[in-house]
Amino acid sequence: YVKYGSFIPLSKSDVLRHLNKKLNTDLTKGQVHNRYNTHRMMPAFRVVYNKHTLTLEDLSTLDDQNWLNDQVMNMYGELIMESSQHKVHFFNSFFHRQLMTKGYEGVKRWTKKVDLFSKALLLVPIHLEIHWCLVTADTASKKIHLYDSQGIVFKEAAENVFRYIQTEAKERKQSAFQNGWKIAILIKYYFRQSHSPCSFHVPFSQYCRCLALGKPLQFSQGDMPTVRKRIYRELCECKLQD
Repeated sequence: YVKYGSFIPLSKSDVLRHLNKKLNTDLTKGQVHNRYNTHRMMPAFRVVYNKHTLTLEDLSTLDDQNWLNDQVMNMYGELIMESSQHKVHFFNSFFHRQLMTKGYEGVKRWTKKVDLFSKALLLVPIHLEIHWCLVTADTASKKIHLYDSQGIVFKEAAENVFRYIQTEAKERKQSAFQNGWKIAILIKYYFRQSHSPCSFHVPFSQYCRCLALGKPLQFSQGDMPTVRKRIYRELCECKLQD
């Protein structure tokens, strides 16, 4: 409870491992009942990291099939940037919404202290009401990709990022990045739709993680309960696990 605020990120094996260590015995030889209350929480629990503060209400969105909120997404994005040794830039989840409503001038100052063109990869989360998709920009190949697990082709999002990069390159006097960009739509059916569309919030975070760290996109919907627990732990520990 002190470390995570609840039992949500733990499995029975985690509890057994902890008890075996504390009691100096092997409880697996006896009968163990999985009766701990995952929903009992410490109300005042907080995770503070840089400019991010996560409450238990935020972290609880990782339980079961809840909808992940922006606070969780944005802090996780920052952990991804840290793990990539700052070779990747993750845009705030509100970036694209602001770009759509106010244009380049509305987000011009968002990268005031960031040299986007020194990054290998740009990650732009797109919130499509019922789920998230991802637009990436590979600065080496000058390719913009739209990743979507549900098959929704939201090409406008990729085109918005394309225009933003062109304008940003012009503003920063980066002539090498003003032209030559290509857009590719990648519809990835890594998992089948369940009864709840919120199951697609977690795969979105795995797109970001795998692409940023150069890992293959090898996961399925069946992996998501374990992935949710891992993300909860990573947020509390303020670093990604290997």
